Amino acid sequence: MSRRVALSLAAGVVVVGGAGAFALAYAGDQPPALAQSTARYTAPDGGRDGSLTFTTEVTASSGVKNVRVLAYPAGSSVAEKGPTAKEMASVESADCVPAGKDTARCTYSVKVTAAESKSSPKGPWRVAVLATGTDGSTTLDTRAADFTVR
Repeated sequence: MSRRVALSLAAGVVVVGGAGAFALAYAGDQPPALAQSTARYTAPDGGRDGSLTFTTEVTASSGVKNVRVLAYPAGSSVAEKGPTAKEMASVESADCVPAGKDTARCTYSVKVTAAESKSSPKGPWRVAVLATGTDGSTTLDTRAADFTVR
């Protein structure tokens, strides 16, 4: 093999290796990612309370610090402008348990009384989620899931 070909080959290996290292370093800095988000609403029935349960899987290379959840009517003023990360920082948290490397399965559940159901707007609702990694990175999804209140 000629010296010129060997040098070109070596330079190519360095470039490809450097690109791979950069891709790995960049992948480590990704904000939290949400997957498989679902909301389930059960209306109160008779003397039994109803419930709202939201679940999602959050993957964050630094680990999951917390997940904040807010349900809101699709026809509300909140829906018009969308909740902000600052507003979401003060809402209730989901409970998260490890579900694999860098992934947590998070569940938010709240009971719904007959009185609350009666006074709540009927129709479509949305669930907003603010996921925060242990490194401080955040992801805000203002429409992580939808459900209907009847």
